Amino acid sequence: MTTIFYSTSTVKTELSKQKYIASDEIATIVYLAQKLGKPLLTEGPAGVGKTELAKAIASATGRELIRLQCYEGLDESKALYEWEYSKQLLYTQLLRDKLNDTLGKADSLGEAADKLAKEEDVFFSERFLLKRPLLKAILSDQPTVLLIDEIDRADAEFEAFLLEVLSDFQISVPELGTLTAKHKPYVILTSNNTRELSEALKRRCLYLFIDYPTLQEELAVVRLKVPDLNPKLAEQAVEFVQRLRKADMRKSPSISETLDWANALVALNASNLDKDTLEETITVLLKHESDLQKAKRQYINPPPQPRPRNNYDEFGKFSGN
Repeated sequence: MTTIFYSTSTVKTELSKQKYIASDEIATIVYLAQKLGKPLLTEGPAGVGKTELAKAIASATGRELIRLQCYEGLDESKALYEWEYSKQLLYTQLLRDKLNDTLGKADSLGEAADKLAKEEDVFFSERFLLKRPLLKAILSDQPTVLLIDEIDRADAEFEAFLLEVLSDFQISVPELGTLTAKHKPYVILTSNNTRELSEALKRRCLYLFIDYPTLQEELAVVRLKVPDLNPKLAEQAVEFVQRLRKADMRKSPSISETLDWANALVALNASNLDKDTLEETITVLLKHESDLQKAKRQYINPPPQPRPRNNYDEFGKFSGN
């Protein structure tokens, strides 16, 4: 059974049941996307919860989540449908006697071709249609959540093709005609900003930018997702992650990596975020050697600070000219 969001407060309540903490802005845009029937485009750094938002919406509304993972070179056939030629061939072999009987009664090659053409509907029907995510969402008998993940990784040509699908929610299959959505899916597109998306696509969507959370927001997520972590250690861990994000790293830790680290600290029965614990677990947060070395220099093994060069000793007494 599918449900709908009746208000922004309903969004926050239902998403919280799925362990997703939604801000007022997120709750409002999620509600409006449903109310206005428009796709929701979410942008932001990798790992801030864009995909998790789609999963939480699907779970909260009781809808099936259909996911199209975008990548360079993605084309229509991989997103829409393909004909299962091997299955068609097997079907042809099974019906060989029937075909031979049908074609054997033809008086000419032309008549045989006409008889064969009449049988095309058998071989080009939905039973041989391999539905890819877009077509699956359109033909679903129940309302769905369609997640088009990392649209910025797909080519601009695919993005242009997607505009037509999102405008009408119908697909033309030459052998079958036009297939129209039985239920308009709740569409969520995500982007990590690896390239600029077209204005045409943005016009068709409601827009939501999800940034890295504040310290208090991230701490709330950690406490919700990793309740076994000592509260004091959770606070220390989140503070450390927040400092790393301000250190101009090649790849800042994502929220998912913060959660991985929190779970690692629980698994190691850590009680304090000391130097040894940091050295042993820092690779859970940082995945580039340059970032590891920078973190070690700045936060784990910082060089000793040089003493000020003046004529006074550590007790404040004058010691020279």
